[in-house]
Amino acid sequence: MMESPEPIQWAKVIDHTRCIGCHACTTACKSENLVPLSVTRTYVKHVDIGVFPQARRAHQVTRCNQCAHAPCVTACPTTAMFKRADGIVDFDKSICIGCKACMAACPYDAIFINPEDHSAEKCNFCAHRIDMQLEPACVVVCPTQAILVGDMNKSDSYVAQIINRDTVVVRRPEKETLPKLFYKGAHQATLDPLAAKRPEGGLFMWSEQQHGTGLVTSGNPNFNNSSAAALLSYDVAHSIPWDWRVSLYTWTKGIASGVYLVACLLVLVGLLDVNSSIWLWATPVISGAFLGITGGLLLWDLEHPERFYLIFTRAQWRSWLVKGAFIIAGYAVVLALHFIASWFGSMSFQSWLMIAGIPLSALTAVYTAYLFAQAKARDMWQNPLLPPHLFFQAVLLGSAVLLPLIVLLPTAANEFMIGFMRPETRWLLWSLGLSSMIHLLMIWGEVSLTHPTAHARLAIWEMVKGRYKENFWTGTILSLVGGLLPLLAAMNIIGMSVGVAGAPLALIGLMLFEHAYVQAGQSVPLA
Repeated sequence: MMESPEPIQWAKVIDHTRCIGCHACTTACKSENLVPLSVTRTYVKHVDIGVFPQARRAHQVTRCNQCAHAPCVTACPTTAMFKRADGIVDFDKSICIGCKACMAACPYDAIFINPEDHSAEKCNFCAHRIDMQLEPACVVVCPTQAILVGDMNKSDSYVAQIINRDTVVVRRPEKETLPKLFYKGAHQATLDPLAAKRPEGGLFMWSEQQHGTGLVTSGNPNFNNSSAAALLSYDVAHSIPWDWRVSLYTWTKGIASGVYLVACLLVLVGLLDVNSSIWLWATPVISGAFLGITGGLLLWDLEHPERFYLIFTRAQWRSWLVKGAFIIAGYAVVLALHFIASWFGSMSFQSWLMIAGIPLSALTAVYTAYLFAQAKARDMWQNPLLPPHLFFQAVLLGSAVLLPLIVLLPTAANEFMIGFMRPETRWLLWSLGLSSMIHLLMIWGEVSLTHPTAHARLAIWEMVKGRYKENFWTGTILSLVGGLLPLLAAMNIIGMSVGVAGAPLALIGLMLFEHAYVQAGQSVPLA
C-alpha cells in the first residue's frame, strides 16, 4: 500500500549570499498588496560590519516567519489571524477588532496596524497568488533570486534541498515557534536586533530615524550582544502596540477586583457588618464603576471598537483576551446582582453571591498575567510570579480605596467610633501595609535577579534606568511611603489619620509603576 503524501507546507528561504539590498521586494510587496505609506509587510535592514577599511554592509530581509506554532494565531481573540492547511499564516480583516494582541505576541515584529483600514496586517506569503499557482511578488521581482519559496515537505523542491542540505538559521529559535522562514548566509549582527549599535544622533543611511517613548527602535547604546563592530545603517521603527490605556486598565481593573475581594474578606472574618453602607452600596458601586472604566479603556484601545461583540460571537478560546472578557462579564453580573439585592434588602442573597464573586474577582485581578504571557515577544512578562503579584496588587488597591471609607463612614447602624481605632480600620491598615511591602518585594526581585535573556534585561533597564525611570522610581517611592504609613499607624507608632494618608500615595504609586512596567516590557526591539 502506498503511503499518502505529506501535506504541502510552504516555506521561504532568504539567501543573503545573493541579496544586494535593493529593496525591490519591499516595493513589489507594497504594489501587489496596496500597502500604504509608513508601514511595510517586508523591508530590508542594513548593518555596517567592521571598521574602515575592513568593512562591509550586511542585509536582512525582515517579514512574517510563517510559524508552525504561530503565537499570533493563539493570541487573536476572533480568529482574524489563522493558519491555513498549507502552513501559511493568513489574516481576515473583516473580523479583526484591532486589539493588537497579535502584535504583542509576535517575536519578530512582523505585524502592524494598517493606518487606512485600522486592521492588523502582515506578509501572508501572497496567498492569493499562491492559490493561483503564482509565486509571491517579492520572489518574482528579486533580481538575484535571493528569495525562494517551495514546499518544505517535497524532497525534490529547491527550498527543501537548501533547508536539508545547507547551513540555514531562523530568528529566535528559543521561542519555539518553528519558523518557516530560513536565512542562508545571514550575519548574526542583522539577525539579532541588539547586536548592532544605533548610530550617534540617530543619523541613519538616508535619514534620521524616529525615536521616543512610544516607539521601538533597534539597537541600544547600553546593550550590544556582539563583540563585532556593527552599526545600524537602515532600519524601520515601530510603534509600541499597547499604550497608556492598557497601563491604566491594569490599575482600574485592580481596583474593581480588589475592593470587592477585600470587602468580602472583611465580611467573612466578621469585621464588616452585612448591614453597613460600605458592604451594601459602596462595594458594588465602586467596583462596578471601575470595572466600567476598565471596559471603556479596553474598547477605546481597539482599532475597531464597533466589532467588540466578535469576542463573544467568534470566541477563539485559546486567547486569554477572550477568557478575560468572559471573566469580566461574569464578575459584572455578580456586582449588578449585589447592587440589586442591596436595593431590595436581600442580605442572605449577597452572602451566597460571594461563592461566585470571590473567585471571579480574583480571576479578574490575575488573568492579565496570562494575557501578558501569551505575548511571547515580551520576555520580561514571562514571569511565573506575575499572577500572585497582580493578586497582591488588587489587595493593595482594594485596601487603599476602602480604608478612607471605613474611617469616614459608619460600618453599621448608629456606629461611629470617634477617637478610637475600630478593628476593621486596623485590619485594613495591616492589609494595605503588608500588601504594599509584598508588592515592593516582588519589584525588588524583578529588577535584581538575573534574567535569562538579553531582551528581559534590556526591558528592566528601560524601566529602571531608561525612558520610564521617572514613572518607576516615583511610583516605587510613593508605594514605599504609602505602605509604611499604614503599618506604623497599625502598630500605634503614628496617628491613624497619618496612616490613612498613605492610601492615596499607594494608589498613585501603583498607577505609575504599572505604566512603567507595561511600557518597558514592549520597548525592546525585535527586528
